[in-house]
Amino acid sequence: MASDIAIARADPLPPGEAEPRRRLKRFGGSRLGGLILALNLLSLLILFVGALLLNEWSRGLIEARQETLTAQAELLVRVLGDERIGVTRGEPTPSLDPIEASRWLRDNFLLSGQRARLFDIDGIPVADSFDVTEAIPGRPLPPALSAGTPPEEVDPAVEVRNAADVEQARAVLGAEVEQALGGEPQASLRRSESGDRVVSVSIPVRHVRQVLGVLTLEAGDVDETLDAQRRALMPFALVALAVNLLGSLLLHLFVARPVMRLSAAADEVRLQRARAISLPDLEHRKDEIGDLARSLETMTETLSDRMDAIEAFAADVSHEIKNPLTSIRSALETLPLVKTPEQREKLTLLLQQDVRRLDRLITDISNASRLDAELNRDRPRTIDLTVLLSEIVGVYESGLKPGEAHVAFAPSAGDHVLVVGRDGPLGQVFRNLIDNARSFSPPDGAVRISLVRDDMDPDRPVRVRVDDDGPGIPPENLETVFERFYTARPRGVAFGANSGLGLSIVRQIVEAHGGRVRAENRPGPRGEVAGARFEVALPTAPPAGRRP
Repeated sequence: MASDIAIARADPLPPGEAEPRRRLKRFGGSRLGGLILALNLLSLLILFVGALLLNEWSRGLIEARQETLTAQAELLVRVLGDERIGVTRGEPTPSLDPIEASRWLRDNFLLSGQRARLFDIDGIPVADSFDVTEAIPGRPLPPALSAGTPPEEVDPAVEVRNAADVEQARAVLGAEVEQALGGEPQASLRRSESGDRVVSVSIPVRHVRQVLGVLTLEAGDVDETLDAQRRALMPFALVALAVNLLGSLLLHLFVARPVMRLSAAADEVRLQRARAISLPDLEHRKDEIGDLARSLETMTETLSDRMDAIEAFAADVSHEIKNPLTSIRSALETLPLVKTPEQREKLTLLLQQDVRRLDRLITDISNASRLDAELNRDRPRTIDLTVLLSEIVGVYESGLKPGEAHVAFAPSAGDHVLVVGRDGPLGQVFRNLIDNARSFSPPDGAVRISLVRDDMDPDRPVRVRVDDDGPGIPPENLETVFERFYTARPRGVAFGANSGLGLSIVRQIVEAHGGRVRAENRPGPRGEVAGARFEVALPTAPPAGRRP
């Protein structure tokens, strides 16, 4: 009888066991993807919150400073517009007294860092707190140069640029004063003549309802305040930088280095210094790197097993082919020495038998070598098993020769039994089983094929049974018959009728379709062996609309 091919291929799942589905434990089903996303979002969130707080803080600080300056300027405006104070004089046309106004713009009425300027109704400066202050405005002078040191030359372009900046600052201040002379208080953030940013408010000075001038009050510590705010933002930036560095380090440790190790291990396999990848510390990880390590290990182990199986298969093929070749060579060497026609005819028959055996062996080896490619090339589809078996049996019956066993088909499972598979390989399964049964059947015997259902096995309820009237199978060989090149022959069976590969091809194809094949002996009426039975169990096709 025939047996199994051991060409290594990726082992299918055990019968009835579905492929496990991975749970989506992180964003997009990726643990590492979730970690990378979380770290990047955290870093961006820190920077965003810090910038938002800085902007809000700066805006609120400037607005608070403007409100403070406005309240202070309004108080000074009431004083300057009161005739009893003496700053406003003249009847019937009042005006501002520059000397009296300067007394009220001294340091004891202004806070440190503030500057107050008074403009008349024409926008002409009347008084300036910097003119009457006891403090020296401006920046500290640089250290004195040593004797003999030539003075630094001033670039004319810089002087021109500075003069232009001063003119622009005065123009902006003049526009603010002009708007305030219209009767509405003004507040702004502008550049002073020294180039510093200042918070400025301009309040009209009124006598009753008449506008006499404008008081401009400005605070020049805006840059210092904003610098303090920037320094306050530094912790946020440093934390964001630390988070980015930590994320980069984690990505290097948990992604880049493992991938490099897997690449190096794959190179070891490619350079034939190893047969399989084995990285236990990576295989125990519960993320995609662990999945990749386990997949690569399984893949390389499968390839290693396949290589071992191919080597063993090649050795077995070589051994099996040598047997008929040795017999043919021996017969050819003996043929010139034969003198009688009877002996010559006997040797000729032996040569023909060995040639048929060698041809059968080569054909089955060719079919076995193409089996993997055929199983992977064809796409499974729904097959009517009743129609397939009827067509196969019809071919055998139409080509029946005298003395050969008849093939009968009894579809007791229903008119149409649907399975999912490849009609070519499945047809080869049943042809191999029928050929095997006919080779062990007596002359003019019968091979019976039945198609039944077994609802006790919900995973593989379809049963195809092939029964013969042959001598049966030794009980100890009910499993070994599916091993490759198993060719035990009962007495009376023609030598060379089987290559030992047919049943191994059957098992390989059936298991690739999620089925199971087994052999047993049929008992006779008195308990004797009435013949052999091979049973193929297959899953049914899913209902229409569902994918297999």
